[in-house]
Amino acid sequence: MREFDGQFQLLKAEDGSKDQSYFLYRLNQAQLSKAIFPLANRYKREVRKLAEAEGLHVAAKKDSTGICFIGERPFKEFLMRYLPPKKGEIRRIDDGKVLGEHDGLMYHTIGQRKGLHIGGLKEKGQPGGGDHDAWFVAGKDMANNVLYVVQGHDHPALLCGALKAEQLTWVSGQAPQTHWVYTAKPRYRTADQACEIERVDDQSCEIRFAEPQWALTPGQSVVVYESRVCLGGGIIA
Repeated sequence: MREFDGQFQLLKAEDGSKDQSYFLYRLNQAQLSKAIFPLANRYKREVRKLAEAEGLHVAAKKDSTGICFIGERPFKEFLMRYLPPKKGEIRRIDDGKVLGEHDGLMYHTIGQRKGLHIGGLKEKGQPGGGDHDAWFVAGKDMANNVLYVVQGHDHPALLCGALKAEQLTWVSGQAPQTHWVYTAKPRYRTADQACEIERVDDQSCEIRFAEPQWALTPGQSVVVYESRVCLGGGIIA
Protein backbone atom coordinates (compact mmCIF):
# COMPACT_ATOMS: atom_id res chain seq x y z
CA MET A 1 0.00 0.00 0.00
CA ARG A 2 1.13 3.57 -0.60
CA GLU A 3 -0.24 7.08 -0.38
CA PHE A 4 -0.13 8.87 -3.72
CA ASP A 5 -1.58 12.22 -4.73
CA GLY A 6 -3.75 12.37 -1.63
CA GLN A 7 -5.15 8.85 -1.98
CA PHE A 8 -4.28 5.44 -0.62
CA GLN A 9 -3.46 2.84 -3.27
CA LEU A 10 -3.62 -0.91 -2.79
CA LEU A 11 -0.61 -2.54 -4.48
CA LYS A 12 0.33 -6.08 -5.34
CA ALA A 13 2.78 -7.66 -2.91
CA GLU A 14 6.44 -7.95 -3.88
CA ASP A 15 6.11 -11.74 -3.64
CA GLY A 16 3.63 -12.45 -6.42
CA SER A 17 3.03 -16.00 -5.23
CA LYS A 18 1.70 -14.65 -1.91
CA ASP A 19 -0.11 -11.55 -3.18
CA GLN A 20 -3.49 -11.08 -1.49
CA SER A 21 -4.76 -8.01 -3.35
CA TYR A 22 -7.28 -10.19 -5.21
CA PHE A 23 -9.05 -10.76 -1.88
CA LEU A 24 -8.62 -7.19 -0.58
CA TYR A 25 -10.05 -5.29 -3.54
CA ARG A 26 -13.18 -4.27 -1.61
CA LEU A 27 -11.22 -2.15 0.87
CA ASN A 28 -12.07 1.55 0.72
CA GLN A 29 -10.08 4.69 1.48
CA ALA A 30 -11.16 4.86 5.12
CA GLN A 31 -10.13 1.25 5.72
CA LEU A 32 -6.81 1.57 3.91
CA SER A 33 -5.97 4.69 5.91
CA LYS A 34 -5.87 2.50 9.02
CA ALA A 35 -4.18 -0.55 7.44
CA ILE A 36 -0.56 -1.65 7.50
CA PHE A 37 1.07 -4.46 5.54
CA PRO A 38 4.47 -5.01 7.19
CA LEU A 39 5.39 -8.00 5.00
CA ALA A 40 4.30 -6.54 1.66
CA ASN A 41 7.86 -5.92 0.44
CA ARG A 42 9.33 -9.22 1.60
CA TYR A 43 9.41 -12.66 0.05
CA LYS A 44 8.25 -15.65 2.08
CA ARG A 45 11.77 -17.07 2.23
CA GLU A 46 12.98 -13.82 3.84
CA VAL A 47 10.22 -13.96 6.43
CA ARG A 48 11.15 -17.55 7.28
CA LYS A 49 14.77 -16.52 7.81
CA LEU A 50 13.72 -13.68 10.10
CA ALA A 51 11.49 -16.04 12.08
CA GLU A 52 14.32 -18.57 12.34
CA ALA A 53 16.71 -15.89 13.58
CA GLU A 54 14.23 -15.02 16.33
CA GLY A 55 13.81 -18.67 17.30
CA LEU A 56 10.15 -18.85 16.27
CA HIS A 57 8.84 -22.37 15.66
CA VAL A 58 6.73 -21.18 12.71
CA ALA A 59 9.93 -20.73 10.69
CA ALA A 60 9.74 -24.39 9.65
CA LYS A 61 5.96 -24.61 9.40
CA LYS A 62 4.66 -25.82 6.05
CA ASP A 63 2.58 -23.47 3.93
CA SER A 64 -1.16 -23.85 4.39
CA THR A 65 -2.97 -25.11 1.30
CA GLY A 66 -6.38 -25.82 2.79
CA ILE A 67 -9.38 -23.51 2.84
CA CYS A 68 -9.16 -20.93 5.64
CA PHE A 69 -10.84 -22.11 8.86
CA ILE A 70 -11.73 -25.44 7.23
CA GLY A 71 -8.31 -26.97 6.71
CA GLU A 72 -7.21 -29.96 4.67
CA ARG A 73 -10.42 -31.87 4.11
CA PRO A 74 -12.57 -32.80 1.09
CA PHE A 75 -14.62 -29.67 0.37
CA LYS A 76 -17.64 -31.60 -0.89
CA GLU A 77 -17.86 -33.57 2.35
CA PHE A 78 -17.70 -30.31 4.30
CA LEU A 79 -20.53 -28.77 2.26
CA MET A 80 -22.71 -31.87 2.61
CA ARG A 81 -22.82 -31.31 6.38
CA TYR A 82 -24.71 -28.07 5.78
CA LEU A 83 -26.25 -28.39 2.29
CA PRO A 84 -28.28 -31.57 1.74
CA PRO A 85 -27.69 -33.35 -1.59
CA LYS A 86 -30.15 -32.55 -4.36
CA LYS A 87 -29.61 -34.98 -7.19
CA GLY A 88 -30.13 -33.98 -10.80
CA GLU A 89 -29.15 -34.78 -14.36
CA ILE A 90 -25.75 -34.30 -15.96
CA ARG A 91 -26.26 -33.34 -19.61
CA ARG A 92 -23.93 -32.77 -22.52
CA ILE A 93 -24.21 -29.13 -23.49
CA ASP A 94 -23.92 -29.82 -27.23
CA ASP A 95 -27.10 -31.86 -27.59
CA GLY A 96 -28.67 -32.23 -24.13
CA LYS A 97 -27.96 -35.94 -23.89
CA VAL A 98 -28.15 -37.25 -20.30
CA LEU A 99 -24.77 -38.68 -19.26
CA GLY A 100 -25.24 -39.26 -15.56
CA GLU A 101 -26.42 -37.87 -12.24
CA HIS A 102 -24.95 -35.26 -9.89
CA ASP A 103 -25.44 -34.94 -6.12
CA GLY A 104 -26.09 -31.19 -6.16
CA LEU A 105 -25.13 -28.17 -8.27
CA MET A 106 -23.52 -26.47 -5.26
CA TYR A 107 -20.82 -29.15 -5.23
CA HIS A 108 -19.57 -28.23 -8.71
CA THR A 109 -17.87 -25.26 -10.32
CA ILE A 110 -17.30 -24.16 -13.91
CA GLY A 111 -14.18 -25.81 -15.31
CA GLN A 112 -14.26 -28.67 -12.79
CA ARG A 113 -12.82 -31.90 -14.13
CA LYS A 114 -12.67 -34.33 -11.24
CA GLY A 115 -15.57 -35.98 -9.47
CA LEU A 116 -18.06 -36.12 -12.35
CA HIS A 117 -18.02 -39.92 -12.65
CA ILE A 118 -19.00 -39.96 -16.33
CA GLY A 119 -16.42 -41.95 -18.22
CA GLY A 120 -16.80 -43.15 -21.78
CA LEU A 121 -15.86 -42.19 -25.30
CA LYS A 122 -16.80 -39.15 -27.31
CA GLU A 123 -19.52 -40.09 -29.76
CA LYS A 124 -18.94 -39.64 -33.46
CA GLY A 125 -19.97 -36.23 -34.75
CA GLN A 126 -19.86 -34.40 -31.41
CA PRO A 127 -17.73 -31.20 -31.33
CA GLY A 128 -14.78 -30.60 -29.04
CA GLY A 129 -12.20 -33.01 -27.67
CA GLY A 130 -10.76 -36.32 -28.72
CA ASP A 131 -12.16 -39.75 -28.03
CA HIS A 132 -10.58 -40.04 -24.59
CA ASP A 133 -10.60 -36.38 -23.53
CA ALA A 134 -11.81 -35.53 -20.04
CA TRP A 135 -15.19 -34.02 -19.24
CA PHE A 136 -15.47 -30.52 -17.77
CA VAL A 137 -18.32 -28.62 -16.12
CA ALA A 138 -19.45 -25.90 -18.56
CA GLY A 139 -22.69 -24.61 -17.04
CA LYS A 140 -25.38 -24.95 -14.36
CA ASP A 141 -29.12 -24.58 -14.86
CA MET A 142 -30.21 -23.66 -11.35
CA ALA A 143 -33.92 -23.54 -12.18
CA ASN A 144 -33.99 -27.10 -13.53
CA ASN A 145 -31.12 -28.53 -11.44
CA VAL A 146 -29.14 -29.59 -14.51
CA LEU A 147 -25.34 -29.76 -14.69
CA TYR A 148 -23.95 -29.21 -18.20
CA VAL A 149 -20.64 -30.72 -19.27
CA VAL A 150 -18.40 -30.75 -22.33
CA GLN A 151 -15.58 -32.98 -23.47
CA GLY A 152 -12.15 -31.46 -23.97
CA HIS A 153 -10.31 -28.65 -22.19
CA ASP A 154 -10.55 -26.33 -25.21
CA HIS A 155 -14.24 -26.81 -25.97
CA PRO A 156 -15.76 -23.49 -27.19
CA ALA A 157 -18.34 -23.54 -24.38
CA LEU A 158 -15.51 -23.07 -21.87
CA LEU A 159 -14.12 -19.96 -23.58
CA CYS A 160 -15.50 -16.43 -23.34
CA GLY A 161 -14.14 -13.06 -24.44
CA ALA A 162 -16.11 -10.84 -22.06
CA LEU A 163 -17.98 -10.82 -18.77
CA LYS A 164 -20.40 -8.65 -16.83
CA ALA A 165 -19.36 -7.68 -13.32
CA GLU A 166 -21.80 -6.51 -10.64
CA GLN A 167 -21.56 -5.20 -7.05
CA LEU A 168 -18.63 -3.04 -8.10
CA THR A 169 -16.17 -1.64 -5.58
CA TRP A 170 -13.36 0.77 -6.53
CA VAL A 171 -10.53 1.39 -4.08
CA SER A 172 -10.30 5.10 -4.92
CA GLY A 173 -14.04 5.56 -4.72
CA GLN A 174 -14.15 6.42 -8.44
CA ALA A 175 -14.70 4.08 -11.38
CA PRO A 176 -11.67 3.78 -13.68
CA GLN A 177 -11.65 5.34 -17.12
CA THR A 178 -13.49 3.29 -19.74
CA HIS A 179 -11.97 2.06 -23.01
CA TRP A 180 -8.51 2.06 -21.44
CA VAL A 181 -6.19 -0.94 -21.37
CA TYR A 182 -5.99 -2.53 -17.92
CA THR A 183 -5.40 -6.06 -16.70
CA ALA A 184 -7.79 -8.24 -14.74
CA LYS A 185 -7.82 -11.47 -12.77
CA PRO A 186 -11.06 -13.44 -13.22
CA ARG A 187 -9.83 -15.88 -10.55
CA TYR A 188 -7.02 -16.12 -8.02
CA ARG A 189 -3.71 -17.54 -9.28
CA THR A 190 -4.54 -16.52 -12.85
CA ALA A 191 -1.98 -14.42 -14.71
CA ASP A 192 -3.08 -10.85 -15.36
CA GLN A 193 -5.18 -10.66 -18.53
CA ALA A 194 -5.26 -7.57 -20.77
CA CYS A 195 -8.73 -6.04 -20.90
CA GLU A 196 -10.87 -2.95 -21.41
CA ILE A 197 -13.76 -1.77 -19.24
CA GLU A 198 -17.10 -0.66 -20.64
CA ARG A 199 -19.27 0.95 -18.00
CA VAL A 200 -22.89 -0.17 -17.91
CA ASP A 201 -24.10 1.70 -14.82
CA ASP A 202 -23.00 2.56 -11.27
CA GLN A 203 -23.16 -1.04 -10.09
CA SER A 204 -22.16 -3.03 -13.17
CA CYS A 205 -19.69 -2.97 -16.03
CA GLU A 206 -18.58 -5.12 -18.94
CA ILE A 207 -14.99 -6.28 -19.10
CA ARG A 208 -13.69 -7.31 -22.52
CA PHE A 209 -10.52 -9.37 -22.70
CA ALA A 210 -7.86 -9.26 -25.40
CA GLU A 211 -7.90 -13.08 -25.46
CA PRO A 212 -10.76 -15.51 -24.69
CA GLN A 213 -10.78 -16.60 -21.06
CA TRP A 214 -11.27 -20.17 -19.86
CA ALA A 215 -14.09 -21.18 -17.51
CA LEU A 216 -15.32 -17.78 -16.34
CA THR A 217 -17.39 -18.53 -13.25
CA PRO A 218 -20.42 -16.56 -12.02
CA GLY A 219 -20.05 -15.68 -8.36
CA GLN A 220 -16.27 -15.40 -8.52
CA SER A 221 -14.57 -12.03 -8.15
CA VAL A 222 -12.91 -10.30 -11.08
CA VAL A 223 -10.26 -7.80 -9.97
CA VAL A 224 -8.89 -4.99 -12.14
CA TYR A 225 -5.32 -3.66 -12.06
CA GLU A 226 -3.27 -0.88 -13.58
CA SER A 227 0.28 -2.16 -13.40
CA ARG A 228 0.80 -3.03 -9.68
CA VAL A 229 -2.14 -0.95 -8.48
CA CYS A 230 -5.35 -2.79 -7.59
CA LEU A 231 -8.20 -0.58 -8.80
CA GLY A 232 -11.08 -2.70 -7.49
CA GLY A 233 -13.50 -5.12 -9.07
CA GLY A 234 -16.80 -6.91 -8.74
CA ILE A 235 -18.65 -10.21 -8.88
CA ILE A 236 -18.96 -12.07 -12.18
CA ALA A 237 -22.63 -12.19 -13.16
